[in-house]
Amino acid sequence: MNAAIKQIGFIGLGVMGEPMCRNLAVKSGVRVVGYDLSAAPLERLAKHGVVRAASVREAVAGSDVVFLCLPSGEAVFEAAHAADGLLANITAGQLVADLSTSSVEVTRQLQKDFAARGATFIDTPIARTRAAAEAGTLSVMVGADTASFDRVRPLIETFAEEITLCGPVGSGQVLKILNNMILFHNVKILAEAKAIATHAGVDSTVLFETLAKGSADSFALRNHGIKAVLKDDFPLKAFSVRYARKDLGYARQLAKSAGVDEQSSRDIDALFDRAIAAGDGDRYWPVISKLIND
Repeated sequence: MNAAIKQIGFIGLGVMGEPMCRNLAVKSGVRVVGYDLSAAPLERLAKHGVVRAASVREAVAGSDVVFLCLPSGEAVFEAAHAADGLLANITAGQLVADLSTSSVEVTRQLQKDFAARGATFIDTPIARTRAAAEAGTLSVMVGADTASFDRVRPLIETFAEEITLCGPVGSGQVLKILNNMILFHNVKILAEAKAIATHAGVDSTVLFETLAKGSADSFALRNHGIKAVLKDDFPLKAFSVRYARKDLGYARQLAKSAGVDEQSSRDIDALFDRAIAAGDGDRYWPVISKLIND
C-alpha cells in the first residue's frame, strides 16, 4: 500500500458501496472514513473499522483519496457542486475517484472543475454483481493518467480482481457504458431464446444449460440467464430497471454523438419503459424478460 496515503474517504454506501468500503477498510490498512445518508450501513461498517462521517465535509477532510459510489452522474455532479459539497471542501493534491456510472460529458466537466482547485478527478466505474462486490472480485475500468492510476490501483485491488486503465479521464465511463449496453442486449436475446424454446416444447433449463456448453456461453447467460431469467427471480434492492435505463441512456447519448444507429438500444429502452409502467421499475433489471412476447 502507498505509504503516502493515510486516510481514504468513501461517499455512498449502498448495495455496491458498502461491501467495497468494507473490503477497503479490512484489506488496505488505511483509515477509512465513510459517509451515507442512511445510518444502517455506517453502523454495520463500524464493526470493520470504518469511521463515520456526519457530512461530505468530514469525509473529504484529511482524505488523500475520496471514492464516490452514487446512483448516477447527476448525483455525482450535485454532490460535487452542492454548497457544502466536494468542490467546496476539496484541497490541492487530493484525488477523487468516481466508482459510479456517469455520463462521459459530466465526468470530463468534473475533471476540469476539480483541476481548477488543484485536485484530481478520475473515473473508476465498476462492473459485475453485488456478490462480486462482497467477494472483492469486481472489474474496474479506469479513466486516468498513469500517475493517478498508479496511486489508486493498490486501493482498488482490495475490492476488484480486474483493473483496466482504459485511457484518459472519461474512458473508463465509455467502457463501462458500452459493457452494460452489450449486457442488456445479451439478456434480451436470452429471453427471446427462452420464449422460442418454450413454444417449441424445449425445457428452459435444458436450453440454458446446453447453451452454456457451447459457443453461446457467456457471462450474461450464466449470471443473468440461469440465475434470474430462468428462475423468474427479480428481487428488489438489486441493480434495478431504473438504474439500467439510466446507463442505457448514457449509451444512447454516446451513439448519437458518434452518428451510430442505435435501433436495438431503442428497443431495449422501450422494454425498460414498459417494465416501469408495469410497476417493476425497482426490480432487478432482467425482469424485462417477462415482457418478451407479452
